[in-house]
Amino acid sequence: MINTQLSLQHIIRESTLTEQAPLLIMMHGYGSDENDLFSFANELPEELFIISVKAPYPLQPYGNAWYAINFDADKGKWNDNEQAKESLELIANFIDEVINNYPVNKNNVSLLGFSQGSILSYAVALTYPEKVKNVIALSGYINQDILPKAIKQKDYSHLDFYCSHGSVDQVIPVDWARQTSPFLNALNIKYVYSEFPVGHGVAPQNFFELKDWLSKRI
Repeated sequence: MINTQLSLQHIIRESTLTEQAPLLIMMHGYGSDENDLFSFANELPEELFIISVKAPYPLQPYGNAWYAINFDADKGKWNDNEQAKESLELIANFIDEVINNYPVNKNNVSLLGFSQGSILSYAVALTYPEKVKNVIALSGYINQDILPKAIKQKDYSHLDFYCSHGSVDQVIPVDWARQTSPFLNALNIKYVYSEFPVGHGVAPQNFFELKDWLSKRI
């Protein structure tokens, strides 16, 4: 089922519950689309109301991005952090739209992101912790340049993170992901961090672990 009435194009898998369903929002990586992570949907708990969203910036020849990744001789590879902040706000507003339009529980919202989607999942939860309960961050890292400055003044006591990364990731270095643990520790945020012997992707054992983690928290 595709719905374009809300601010972000998305596809959904409805919950077996008719009201107060736990909500899972999926955010794909750079160059992909809303169908990518949605391939996981039928393997996840049936009580979840699952929405997979499409990033707003189209790429050529295909795919979409949450923000531009630029390449030039002087700066090398760099992120458009202003676009990333705009997408962060888009997602935060989208959560509110979904809560107002679908039979979901506003106090049981989980984000699942891969790569760019993972970076934004971290950012949304750390910027608007009141909107999120759980975060599954796959093959991403915490980009501190898009977080609010007053981060230590927010209440993160209810948040729970599942973070994973490929130990031979050739796109986002595993060293970047390994900075997640000390960052979350400093904020007293509950989390699990796992590495798997793969590149920039999700190994089967990674999926089974995150599925088990999420099933215990919804």
